[in-house]
Amino acid sequence: MRTDPTANAVLTVDGHSYRYQPLAGLLPAGRLAEVPYSVRVLLENVARRSPAALDDVLARARSGRGDCELPVYPNRIMLHDTTCLPALADFAALRDSVAELGGAPERLQPAVPVDLTVDHSVIVEEYGLSDAVERNLAIDFRRNGERYAFVKWAERSLRGFRVVPPGTGIIHQVNMEVLARLVWREEAAEGGLPWLHPDVLVATDSHTPMINALGVVGWGVGGLEGQAAMLGEPVTIPYPRVVGVRLTGRLRSGVSATDLALTLTELLRARGVVDRFVEFCGPGAATLGWAERAAVSNMAPEYGATCVYFPYDDETAAYLKLTGRDEAHVRLVDAYFAAQGLKRTADRPEPHYDDVIDLDLATVEPSLAGPDLPHQRLPLSRVPGSFRTTAGRPADTAHFGAPLPEGPVAIAAITSCTNTANPSLIVQAALLAERARHSGLRARPWVKTSLSPGSRVVEDYLRAAGLLDPLAETGFHIVGFGCMTCIGNSGPLHPELERLTAEARVDPVAVLSGNRNFAGRVNPRIAQSYLASPALVVAYALAGSILHDFAREPLGTGTDGSPVLLKDLWPTDEEVAARVTASVRPEMFRANAARLREGTRAWHEIEAADGVRFSWDADSTYIRRPPHLTGLPASPPDRLRVERARVLMVLGDDVTTDHISPAGAIPARSAAGRWLADRGVARRDLNQYSTRRSNHEVMLRGAFTNAAVRNRLLPSASNLTGGHAYTADRSAVLPVHEAAPTYRAAGLGLVVVAGRNYGAGSSRDWAAKAQALLGVRVVIAESYERIHRNNLIGMGVLPLEFQDGDRASAHVFTGEEDLAFHGLAELCVGTNPVSLSLTRPDGSRSTLRLRLRLHSRQELAYLRHGGILPYVVRRAVAAP
Repeated sequence: MRTDPTANAVLTVDGHSYRYQPLAGLLPAGRLAEVPYSVRVLLENVARRSPAALDDVLARARSGRGDCELPVYPNRIMLHDTTCLPALADFAALRDSVAELGGAPERLQPAVPVDLTVDHSVIVEEYGLSDAVERNLAIDFRRNGERYAFVKWAERSLRGFRVVPPGTGIIHQVNMEVLARLVWREEAAEGGLPWLHPDVLVATDSHTPMINALGVVGWGVGGLEGQAAMLGEPVTIPYPRVVGVRLTGRLRSGVSATDLALTLTELLRARGVVDRFVEFCGPGAATLGWAERAAVSNMAPEYGATCVYFPYDDETAAYLKLTGRDEAHVRLVDAYFAAQGLKRTADRPEPHYDDVIDLDLATVEPSLAGPDLPHQRLPLSRVPGSFRTTAGRPADTAHFGAPLPEGPVAIAAITSCTNTANPSLIVQAALLAERARHSGLRARPWVKTSLSPGSRVVEDYLRAAGLLDPLAETGFHIVGFGCMTCIGNSGPLHPELERLTAEARVDPVAVLSGNRNFAGRVNPRIAQSYLASPALVVAYALAGSILHDFAREPLGTGTDGSPVLLKDLWPTDEEVAARVTASVRPEMFRANAARLREGTRAWHEIEAADGVRFSWDADSTYIRRPPHLTGLPASPPDRLRVERARVLMVLGDDVTTDHISPAGAIPARSAAGRWLADRGVARRDLNQYSTRRSNHEVMLRGAFTNAAVRNRLLPSASNLTGGHAYTADRSAVLPVHEAAPTYRAAGLGLVVVAGRNYGAGSSRDWAAKAQALLGVRVVIAESYERIHRNNLIGMGVLPLEFQDGDRASAHVFTGEEDLAFHGLAELCVGTNPVSLSLTRPDGSRSTLRLRLRLHSRQELAYLRHGGILPYVVRRAVAAP
């Protein structure tokens, strides 16, 4: 028999007393110790915030069997600017819709604190210069002033909405270094002792699980879910299935956190952990420092996990002290986690996991990943072969004073966020650069080099270590503090490489210390990209070619005339550790936290409007009222139905959100580029798709334009790159954004068919919004990445699946079949059978059996209302 969930306990620390929801007593004696640590945190959340759901949740926790909904109420939300801007546009349009339906728009306010970090807009335009940071930030403000004024309107209009201005750092390092409290303290509404509870958040970036490295439960959601959570809706998930990763041994000398992260990415993607929680256990986990843990947790979306959790322990407490947290708060955190059984110690028993994967850390070896997926891990020696298999066109041109090599490295970027949070990795790269400088080596002239840290603290400790100049003199000047190359903000290549690539005379390659390397993501001219540690990024910049054999070929000739091999430059682990210990200090983090929200003079000079409702500018090329929140009816449809539809596109496996809705540069000759040019936007200011996500005209013209998209409904001989489709009458093949309206005009809904892992990659609302606004009512795929599936539901699109063992490739679609879906009126939480009737032009018919998984009553409500946002509007209007 469990205790009353409304009961609370008292914790006294340093003479101050606090109330908390005790986990002890919720489950029978000994059972709590069997529950994974991450789930214990969620149990506390449900017991404190959703007592009506607690019996079902505890029954699942006791038995380890069955399914149930788990409503999670985050205590805070985080956003970055390229997901926040469309979310804010939606929020402003929500207020308009509420007002138009007779409600009170001023009542739409965040229910929890919201932090926006402006970090995804700055582009590597300038590099190789001592003032590259200032130059790139100036360009950023010139291009994005209208967007930043909109952010300032939101800051004035939304309660509890706080901004970290441009040029400060990235969302994940800001979260780790400053915002994450681990234990949240709230004053009791009725007076009395304040409440303590675990810090639980969601954020609109898929790499949010980086914070799991500190024992904070948090994960990435789409902006649609984020908006609902902002307004007080729970983030409802199925009771987590938790995979334990049991670590033994320790990393060998010379093996980095990057190598471990890439190894686990390969291992866990192959095992299949989509929608799972992953939690680390075993004696090897204690040997990993906070920075190694952060690199592993950051890569969660690359293997599909929702949460990648390292339980709180003494290493976490050491990180809090290193980053300058108040010592009294550190003591409070430690006492709370210990009292709740949330602190991992060597004498605690290992929890019970739904599955366990074993990894001996001593088996991890130096690695890269590529050429176009993060889980394609390769030992260093196999990288040249992977390039030759995919491309390998010999370069027959002489430029830069020497023949340009095959597989030229066009971009070498030490970029946030996976690895610049790790001082050891950054210092290792800087020491290698220092030795290269002493040998007279620097990056090859065709390589675009950049260093974009995720925090100003990185610059501080590199300067303290005397390593800023060696990096710069080797080619790696700091170019900005933001998510730059990894998100596609790499800017143009060296002009000669731009020309040679356009003439198809070379196959350029990127090497970056980021987390994603999908074809065309880093740069539209680059199909092959490799993920690597910062030190290897420097090494490839020195080599200039992805085909370089580091074991045998010298990087160049030293000033003494001797050949210089990579092993001659590589620092020892002891050298790195000594420099980190001497240079990384708590006062740096405290100073950075103090200036977190200051911003530059340019930021303070931006003027913004006031008012509850935003004043839309019909001529804006950045911010327009979203069409999905215009003319919204007061009531939802009487029933869910899709009875007249056609297949628009049939796609393959691993279609990412980058394929569906690009984030990178807007090409001048693209449909979006031409639309902007027609409205007076200069070619130099076309900017990125990611910065124009609040303008549906641009985003629809960018949908499915990635060159890797292939519509299998079209003849293979068509050789059309990017998304094209037949018109409804089959009279023409047009770009998707032009073909789709012809079906709407004919009264037909649209269907997209795809293979495995549909929607992998970034938590990009526009990958779902674009499909919904094109008229897609249904997607049928073999499997989905979690966030994209949720985003589809959030836009009212049905994410149907083939039955187990069935594949998209087993069915022949021509696009001429009339489709009708049956079983949608009887949907419930769980796995719903749905049948698809196909009628062909010759009158023949067949039936395909599909399924629709619904994890919660909320998801069912969202689909019936046509999406999250219509649901929120109607609920707000109906509220007393």
